[in-house]
Amino acid sequence: MSDILPSGISANTTPVNAPRVPLPTDKELVLKVVPLPKDCNANGDIFGGWVMAQVDIAGSIVPARYVQGRMATVAVNQFVFKQPVRVGDILSFFGGITRVGHTSITVDVEVYAERYDTQGQYIKVTEATLTYVAIDAQGRPRAIPREHLPAGL
Repeated sequence: MSDILPSGISANTTPVNAPRVPLPTDKELVLKVVPLPKDCNANGDIFGGWVMAQVDIAGSIVPARYVQGRMATVAVNQFVFKQPVRVGDILSFFGGITRVGHTSITVDVEVYAERYDTQGQYIKVTEATLTYVAIDAQGRPRAIPREHLPAGL
């Protein structure tokens, strides 16, 4: 079943049996995005790789303010797809730092979808843990400045 959204995008409105959940309060909203038809796989769902790329972008936003310079993704420690993502979904990406090492920062990212026709009701679609490393101009690891880190990290 699909409807045409005001933007002219065809939305998959087939019901999904997934628990509606509240948004996290222990993480920061770092990104909101709506996937488009060009981001679909052959099944009509959004490519997992597209979601992964958005998670990597979202995951880098919080540590960027503490790294204060270049950084690189060095590990995707965990990545779980919980529900399909559809064209027209409003995706909210929440990120929070879980660990700070000498040169690295680990971030948890949770992704929630609002289906176009049930806005205000959230479904958790993805969760991931990624590690970023601060790098210098030559791409070598460098120390993360400690003076700007939040208390407890």
